[in-house]
Amino acid sequence: MYKVCKEGCSDIDILAGLDAAIEDGVDVLSVSIGGYSAPFYEDSIATGAFAAMQKGIFVSASAGNDGPLNSTLSNEAPWILTVGASTHDRKIVATAVLGNGQEYEGESAFQPTDFPHTLLPLVYPGLSDQEAALCSSGSLNNTDVKGKVVVCDRGGGVARLEKSQTVKDAGGAAMILVNLEIDGDGTFADPHVLPATHVSYTAGEKIKAYINSTTTPSAGIRFTGTRIGFRNAPSVSSFSSRGPNLASPGIVKPDIVGPGVNILAAWPVSVENKTGTDLTFNIISGTSMSCPHLSGIVALLKSAHPDWSPAAIKSAIMTTADQFNVEGKPILDQRDLPADIFATGAGHVNPSKASDPGLLYDIKVENYIQYLCGLGYKEKDIGFLAQQTVKCSLKSSISEAELNYPSFSIILGPETQNYTRTVTNVGDASSTYAVNITQIQGVDVVVEPATLVFTQVNQQATYSVSFTQSGEITDRFVQGAISWISNKYVVRSPISVKLE
Repeated sequence: MYKVCKEGCSDIDILAGLDAAIEDGVDVLSVSIGGYSAPFYEDSIATGAFAAMQKGIFVSASAGNDGPLNSTLSNEAPWILTVGASTHDRKIVATAVLGNGQEYEGESAFQPTDFPHTLLPLVYPGLSDQEAALCSSGSLNNTDVKGKVVVCDRGGGVARLEKSQTVKDAGGAAMILVNLEIDGDGTFADPHVLPATHVSYTAGEKIKAYINSTTTPSAGIRFTGTRIGFRNAPSVSSFSSRGPNLASPGIVKPDIVGPGVNILAAWPVSVENKTGTDLTFNIISGTSMSCPHLSGIVALLKSAHPDWSPAAIKSAIMTTADQFNVEGKPILDQRDLPADIFATGAGHVNPSKASDPGLLYDIKVENYIQYLCGLGYKEKDIGFLAQQTVKCSLKSSISEAELNYPSFSIILGPETQNYTRTVTNVGDASSTYAVNITQIQGVDVVVEPATLVFTQVNQQATYSVSFTQSGEITDRFVQGAISWISNKYVVRSPISVKLE
C-alpha cells in the first residue's frame, strides 16, 4: 500500500506513489482515486499508469462517484481499466412500517434489538422548511421531533450519517432517510447513530403522501438483519459515474462494473489512532470499493496467465462480462430501467469466464503512442507521457476508434466508417467463430469476414467493421454489440454510436 493522500491528493504525491510501486515491481496497481476529466498529459494518474503499463503492470482505477449524470467519469485513459460500481444480492434489511399498514423495505447497518414494536408519531420537517427536509446540522432545533420518527431527504451536501446525528441531537427516536428522484432505488446500509432505514425514492414519495393524508401519521422500523438472494442484483449504483468519455470520446468508458455497494471489509486505523476507535471492519460504498474487486481479479488472471499483457487481461475481463442479473434479466440502473453502455461499459465482471475468454484483443505501447498522435496532442506532451522522444510525423497516427480496443465508440455522420480489429486465439487450438451482431437502431453494421477460423493457439485473425447511418435519427446515442461465437465461447464487444 502506498499512501499518496492526506488532506487531499496532490499530483506530485500521486506520481511519487506510482513511481515507487513501479520501482518495487508490483504486478497490479489499484487506484481508488479520481478527479476531473483532463488531457492525459495533465492527468497524474493517466501519466503514472502509462509508465506502469510500459513495464507490464496492470492499472485499475475508480470511475468516480458523480453519477448518475452523464460525462462525470474519472480515469478515462484506454490503458487504465475504469471500474464502475454495482450492487450485490445481500442487504441488511430495515423496514419502515406505517400506521396505514403499508411497509417499505430499506437498509441499515445499525440493527438494534430493543427498538419498540409499537408505532411512534411520524413527522416530515420538510413540509415547511427546506433545510429541515435535509436534516442538516441544527436544522431541527425549532421543530418538535422528540420521540418521533423523522423523515429526512437524502442529498443537499449533507452526509447520510450527519442526518441521523441531527435527528438524534434533536431528540428524534428514529429516522427514515428517503432518496431524491435522481437517486432512484439505490439504498445504503449505513451504521447510523440511531434506529433508521434508508428507502427508495418511490417509497419516500408514498411515505410523504401518507403523512399528508392524516392528522396523526405514525410509523415504526422493523429490523430483520442480513438477507441474501435479491434477484435484481447486480444493478448499477446511482452514484457510479457515467460516460461518455470526455477526454477521448472514441473510447467507451467505464470499461466494466463490479461490486461497490455496501461492501463489508476490514477497516484500518492510523498508527496514532487519534479517533480512539476500536472499529476493525466497516461497510462502505463507492467505486473505490469496486476498483479493488477488479484489481484482485486481475491478480488472479495474471497468476493464471503470466504471459498476458495488461491490454490482454483487460480484454478478457471486458469481452466475457455479464449482461444479465441473477434473475436473467438485463442489468438495471437506479431507475429500474435497463442500464446503458455509459453506466455498465462492457457489463458486470465474470471472473470465471475471464480466465478462459477464447479470444483476446491486445494493444502494444506503440499503438497507444499512435493513438495519442491521433488525438492531436503535441509531440512534447506525448513524449512526457511516454517518457521518450515522439515524432508523430514518423508514425502512423490512428484515430481513437482504430485502437484495437475490446469495444467500439463511433461518432457517425452521413459517411460510412470502416474499422478493423485483430483478435488472438487463446482458446481451443482448432476453433471456428461466427459473428453475431446486436443491431443498432439507425445504423447498419457489417462485419467481414463473418467467420473466423483458427487452427492453433496464439494464431491471430483480423476482421473489419463498417458503420453506416440508415433511416431516420431518433436518438443521438445508440448502442449494440458484436459477438464472436464458437461452440464454447462468446466474445462480446459493446458498441456505442453517436449519430450526427
